[in-house]
Amino acid sequence: MYLKDENKIWLATGKERVYLEPSMLNRHGIIAGATGTGKTVTLKVIAESLSDMGVPVFLADIKGDLSGMCCEGAENKHIRKSIDTMHIEDFNYTTYPVRFFDVYAKAGHPVRTTISDMGPELLARLLGLNDTQTGVLRIIFRIADDKKLLLLDLKDLRSMVQYVGDNANEYKLTYGNISTQSVGAIQRALLSLDGDGGELFFGEPMLDIADWIDWDENGRGVMNILECRELFQKPLLYATFLLWMLSELYELLPEVGDQDKPKIAFFFDEAHLLFKDAPKALLEKVEQVVRLIRSKGVSVWFISQNPADIPETVLAQLGNRVQHALRAYTPNEQKAVKYAAKSFRENPDFDTERVLQELGVGEALVSVLDQNGVPTVVERANILPPRSSMNPADDAVMENIISDSPLNSKYKEAVDRRSAFEILSEEEEQAKKEAERAVKTVGRQATYRRTSAPRTVGRRRQSAFEKTVNSAANTIGRELGKQFVRGILGNFIK
Repeated sequence: MYLKDENKIWLATGKERVYLEPSMLNRHGIIAGATGTGKTVTLKVIAESLSDMGVPVFLADIKGDLSGMCCEGAENKHIRKSIDTMHIEDFNYTTYPVRFFDVYAKAGHPVRTTISDMGPELLARLLGLNDTQTGVLRIIFRIADDKKLLLLDLKDLRSMVQYVGDNANEYKLTYGNISTQSVGAIQRALLSLDGDGGELFFGEPMLDIADWIDWDENGRGVMNILECRELFQKPLLYATFLLWMLSELYELLPEVGDQDKPKIAFFFDEAHLLFKDAPKALLEKVEQVVRLIRSKGVSVWFISQNPADIPETVLAQLGNRVQHALRAYTPNEQKAVKYAAKSFRENPDFDTERVLQELGVGEALVSVLDQNGVPTVVERANILPPRSSMNPADDAVMENIISDSPLNSKYKEAVDRRSAFEILSEEEEQAKKEAERAVKTVGRQATYRRTSAPRTVGRRRQSAFEKTVNSAANTIGRELGKQFVRGILGNFIK
């Protein structure tokens, strides 16, 4: 709960109240805990407080229950108990300004990016390419840049891959080896991505993340909620989209240094997927972005079951920590509990490792950064209740919010402008026509030679000059004919 007079966020209550310092929120945070221990409530309380403070928020909604933030909360015995035991005054239920987004354009504004904007590194991870195949993909992007060909959607990239594969020998000396096997692997991966919804995700108009930094008429930050129930069924696409979004935000925003509060806050649920099977180079890039993006006024929160799901280089950047209960039924889970306990500044009043397994629903171990940036001693505390609804919003309510949004007209209809696919198709068609004309010209020349030659009885021996001319004509005819067939059938005839 945002306390305007004190300019603090009241997050929880233990022996004392636990506050989040708005000026320290750009040092990022983590919300962890086993399923069903209260992570979503903690996320909502922090996000609501940020909105009340005038900070726009992005939320990845995997279960669908975050959509209820556009509706007022409702009284129940658990919330009433929290209000009474924590002595919360002036608690009132309210709605929040919400905008919905959906990669599949079913429950929100369409979310699109372009192939060029995502770049070869993230795209290679999305396609599941190995190092050699990733190198070939980089070459394909480089050739597209040099030829000034826009790669906007999947058909652009497929055309570019086909073009580079057909002309590999021509580009080998300049750009490096382009193996047929790697080109084939990329083509197969693109076919698979197309079936997973890639044709919807890549295209224009591309999402402008600046549209997420907005406020309602009362100055509250807009909640930008990405519907992820379907997207989450494609974990690699989900993770790649979030990484792209983070890097896009980093490139978009100017340096602002330390401020009284963040410019925008991001909550990434199921954060372990961002790092699962990611190559070392990508992990290093993520760690760099998380470290540097705080100077651009961005607060990043990772939500996961266990802190061990986050690479240590990234975890070290997360100063504010809320740890809900963990279970320890197996040796690996026991190690995870010890790991989580050691990540806190020890409180002499209790055994952190033991308490971590005893926490009830809605309880958490909390350590935040004070106004000087120093982690506080870990506290056992109860999280405040949220003010918006814990239930998913009705479809009709969501549809009205989507249709009334000022972004609806901007993103609703896809745009397909002239890009690599169209240009390469035109070049191929032109090459076909030139090949046809060349074949016809050679044919006419051969016909002229046959009709104009004097008739002789029997077979006359050809001169050396005639043999040379005829051999050259036959060679030209064969080569042009082969080019014509390749233009029609693509790669099937080499």
